[in-house]
Amino acid sequence: EGPLGSFTFPPDPEERRFVFIAGGTGIAPLRAMLHHALAIPGAQIGLLYSARTPDEFAYEGEFQALARAGRLELRQTVTRTADGAWSGARGRIGRADLESLVHDPATLCFICGPPPLVAGMSATVSDLGIPESRIRTERWGA
Repeated sequence: EGPLGSFTFPPDPEERRFVFIAGGTGIAPLRAMLHHALAIPGAQIGLLYSARTPDEFAYEGEFQALARAGRLELRQTVTRTADGAWSGARGRIGRADLESLVHDPATLCFICGPPPLVAGMSATVSDLGIPESRIRTERWGA
């Protein structure tokens, strides 16, 4: 059965551009949806993934392989102090991180993570011209 609930990938989306925004373990449901998007001919996919530290990125090798193969645009950032091995982006994600992934208003956006991330990213993609009807969210926590 399933998927159940309202935070699901549509069975036959009209969009061909998808952006997935994950905070921490919010990547779990997004990963499944991302794989549905990968099966759509001509799909363009962006993934913005934020974690506290570099070792908290789940499925990192898988996403990096997809990015190297040109199947998705991947952006990663860490929000806590990272050791010297991390050379990627640091800090909370914001508008600048999304501008390079949101290419047109016909983008379907999926955002999953803690409430502050979901609220902030929802407002940001809206400011970038994505209509509310194309913004799907799931949040947890207090």
